[in-house]
Amino acid sequence: MSVHAHPDDESSKGAATLAKYAAEGVEVLVVTCTGGERGDVLNPAMDRPGVRENLAAIRRDEMAEARRILGVRQHFLGFVDSGLPGPGEPLPEGCFALAPLEEAAGRLVGLMRSFRPHVVVTYDETGGYPHPDHIRTHEVTAAAFDAVGEAGRHPGAGVPWRPLKLYYQGGLSRPWFQAMHDALIARGMDSGMGEVLAELPEAGSGSGLEITTRVPCAEYFATRDRALLAHATQIDPNAGFMRHDRDVERQVWPTEDYHLARSHVVVDVGVATPEDDLFAGVRRPERPTAAAGAAASPGCG
Repeated sequence: MSVHAHPDDESSKGAATLAKYAAEGVEVLVVTCTGGERGDVLNPAMDRPGVRENLAAIRRDEMAEARRILGVRQHFLGFVDSGLPGPGEPLPEGCFALAPLEEAAGRLVGLMRSFRPHVVVTYDETGGYPHPDHIRTHEVTAAAFDAVGEAGRHPGAGVPWRPLKLYYQGGLSRPWFQAMHDALIARGMDSGMGEVLAELPEAGSGSGLEITTRVPCAEYFATRDRALLAHATQIDPNAGFMRHDRDVERQVWPTEDYHLARSHVVVDVGVATPEDDLFAGVRRPERPTAAAGAAASPGCG
């Protein structure tokens, strides 16, 4: 289960991993907390009459196409996009970022108990960047992960289930941008990443996550890109992340990276570290079933 704030987040953060596991037969569910109703139109080609007025419906259609490309299931949690208020501006009434934590976590608990994931992936405490919906997504997912296995918590939300691992997204880090920038420059190519690097904190000065898990998934970068481009209102095919050479990316950084935040798996000599699989220690057939959420193959994502 991969929990995100808005439509398009699932395709820009860990999408190749999702496609890889789906192709291997893992059940994968993307949870989208909001509909992205207050998002901007970031692709100039889509900034035309009728788009902004119908953005919520268009983003749902984009999400459906991205889900199809990735080969995963998807569920809207039903909250309203908070937008990105300017300094000193209040959050809009009724938005996701203002939803009571227990209520929002309860919705996700019900979905977790229904889907029964072994692995849950979301953002870290910073949200990946300081958007109020991303930060709330982290808070809601962490609260749900802690509550979902407790019979006394959210008793009307289904039979308790204990996921075994909680991961935070670790992609698009400063080391990634630096490695790609250096590799492109060394090959005589335009990097286009200098401005991003200038805005990012130097290594060690920020709250960068320790990367515990690197999932090889370069063969699914093309699938990731198709899913990204399906979010046509959000992704300009001629700008930003779409500009760099994909062959260089496959050579330099062929993984998507994660931080293992919580685990109920007993680590032993059979599990290599750093991990190369979000299901390390989970779906090995020799591990006996010990509790709800115990090892299974191929498992749920």
